Amino acid sequence: MIILVGFNIFDIQFLEWLNFPFIQRALIEAILMGVLGGLLGCFVTLRQLSFFSHAVGHTSLLGIVLGVMLSTNPTWMLLLFTVIFGVVVLYLIDQTDLANDSILSIILSGVLAIGLILSRLLQGYRGNLIQILFGDILAINNEDIILTVALLLISCIFLFSTLRQQILLTLNSAVAKIQGVPVQLYRYGFVVLLSLSVAIAIKAVGILLVNSFLVIPASTAKLISHHFKYFLLISIIIGSTTSITGIFVSAIFQLASGPSIVVIQFLVFLLVFSLAKCRSKFA
Repeated sequence: MIILVGFNIFDIQFLEWLNFPFIQRALIEAILMGVLGGLLGCFVTLRQLSFFSHAVGHTSLLGIVLGVMLSTNPTWMLLLFTVIFGVVVLYLIDQTDLANDSILSIILSGVLAIGLILSRLLQGYRGNLIQILFGDILAINNEDIILTVALLLISCIFLFSTLRQQILLTLNSAVAKIQGVPVQLYRYGFVVLLSLSVAIAIKAVGILLVNSFLVIPASTAKLISHHFKYFLLISIIIGSTTSITGIFVSAIFQLASGPSIVVIQFLVFLLVFSLAKCRSKFA
């Protein structure tokens, strides 16, 4: 009887939460981010760009600080900065003989250091910087949702209209170039989409955890299926469902929304990894 009453109370609270506009916006953004992260994350993991997206996320602090210092909208400055950073880093990687991770580490360290130094000058903005570090999907507004929808549509058009070329580029860039695929155009185009998606996700999950929404769902899906279409679909489903679950967990237990989403994704990854190991052991 006590259990039934507990479930009834939870149902009432659940329905009441859905009446709040900020919960509705958070759920919509969670679904959109899950689809976007699952879609781009598949290519990120297969092309081994996880450290690249990690670098873009951490250096975005400088973009936010510059936006505040120049008295412009930090969101728009962040979008511009991440795109410029992503393109410049890819250009430097192409123009040097150094390893990719070396170039990324050098630029990440330098840009992040500049951002931290400049942030010391923003005495009245440090509270918001803490929120940016850890994220808050409950603070999402209509403008953020519109930006996410626009980026998701552009990403779907770009990737699905050139899916065969994108897969060939992912598997072997040299063969793709021989086949007449505009490799550089597609590489830079994907980097722009990746940089923008990281910038948009920062408000929801924060700078410190932004890379997780791209890497964890796709990596989990890769453990389940190696067939690309199923891999893509499963990644999108995992990204969306874990984001929604994380929101409700954060609401129930009064936890930060960004870390809650990432913890759920991490637990799902561990569960799938354990099941995969057991299956291979007893197969």
